[in-house]
Amino acid sequence: MKKITLIGTALLCLSQFSCKEDFLVTTDPTRIGADLFYKNETQFLQALNGVYGQLQTITNSAYIFQEFTSDNTTIDFNPLDRGGAAGWEAFEYSTVNPGNGEISNMWNQYYSAMYNINYALEKLGPSTIDATVKKQVEGQLKFLRAYFYFHLVQYFGDVVLVTSTLDKPERAFDLVRSPEAEVYKQIEKDLKEAADLLPQTYPANQAGRVTKGAALSLLGKMYLTRKQYAEAVTTLKQVTTLGYSLLPKYADNFDPTKKNGPESIFEVQYQGGNDLGEHSNFMYVFAPRLSGAAVTGFSTAVPLGRNIPTNDIIAAYEEGDLRKDASLKTGYTLNGKLVPVPFVSKYQHPHTIAGRTDNNWPVLRYADVLLMLAEAINEQTGPTAEALDYLNKVRTRAGLAPLGSDLDKEKFRTAVLKERRVELAFENHRWFDLKRTMTPAQLAAFMNAHGAKEKAKPTVDRGGIAFNALDYVFENHEYYFPIPAPQILINNKLAQNPGY
Repeated sequence: MKKITLIGTALLCLSQFSCKEDFLVTTDPTRIGADLFYKNETQFLQALNGVYGQLQTITNSAYIFQEFTSDNTTIDFNPLDRGGAAGWEAFEYSTVNPGNGEISNMWNQYYSAMYNINYALEKLGPSTIDATVKKQVEGQLKFLRAYFYFHLVQYFGDVVLVTSTLDKPERAFDLVRSPEAEVYKQIEKDLKEAADLLPQTYPANQAGRVTKGAALSLLGKMYLTRKQYAEAVTTLKQVTTLGYSLLPKYADNFDPTKKNGPESIFEVQYQGGNDLGEHSNFMYVFAPRLSGAAVTGFSTAVPLGRNIPTNDIIAAYEEGDLRKDASLKTGYTLNGKLVPVPFVSKYQHPHTIAGRTDNNWPVLRYADVLLMLAEAINEQTGPTAEALDYLNKVRTRAGLAPLGSDLDKEKFRTAVLKERRVELAFENHRWFDLKRTMTPAQLAAFMNAHGAKEKAKPTVDRGGIAFNALDYVFENHEYYFPIPAPQILINNKLAQNPGY
């Protein structure tokens, strides 16, 4: 995938309009001009792969916005280094403001990818490449655009909706935020079209590309998020006919030697064991910061101690749940002594080069689909036998006793949310699940209660450093992130979210 990253970089040049400036009187031989590119099938596939490369970059830090913000994870606090206090740590302590650098970087990454998608789609339309390849490229690009906007609209609410490139740079200053409903309408359109365009399978050398099943699964998730339960049920049931199945062993979903298995609907692809720059490193980011080789296997490792499982999620696993040991460890052994700092073990696997792991990141799994179906059916008609069956399939695989038919609608709702929490732990689902099932006021009360528990009994020792008075004070407006301050300075037509 090395060429993938280079193409993505070239397209970023286009997105900044620098390749069209009049003062450029010479041609850079290291870059491919827009007029010379998009001429054949190979180049369109390279452009598509460039967007997949950007998906890797976005996924590398997604835990900050989708797990850190929730009650699932916390920080291996470093009292000697407070460099992250105003950046990534703010998402743990609910102290994010418009000047946060992580917010700004995230916004730029998404919209850079969006430009490349829109540009490629515009070039694809009039192209004369093979019809089958053309459909597949279009479907994948539209899925990725929908996926990115599905994140953005949940992060920020109203966002800038762009589905075409700008002919003049100055037009960017006229862009305004589109209402959430309009953004979701575009997501729905893209996913429906993607589902019609995409195949269900690819040749082995293209494993991991977006499929029809991925488009339908994300569409079902969008309907569930929008509380369109009938549409969610109809869409997700289509996924159950496409040949997916639960793996007998939960841990195999995350084994790098068993990537893209029968339970996998879509996962972000990484490749370790080489110096091509396509590796993952989640183990190093999530390992306790003083664990060294005890977790990673390499004495040169400098773990970051982020995304540490909280006391709360550790306690959420029922006795005998086989998923717990596959997902987290409550400590590590160093110099013959147990150090009681928990860590995410879901991405802890042997690898050959320090810092270059081979783990993919799961985005959509069949277990997720079954639990969404159970939830949507319950919300639509109550806890039917069918809904219970979907839920119990997931519990049975985890080694747990099936739930009985004595649950009412509210208890079933609670059971499904709890099951989603432990089944999909540390896969970037928790924050959106909380938002989907709570009002801003309810979410604020929930997060403040979690914060009070962390303050009273921190998951990780803080080295004698007291909490700040503003830590874990969650207000209703924090249901949405702030629009990055630099974006509002650039374009004052972008109104800030209330409360920031």
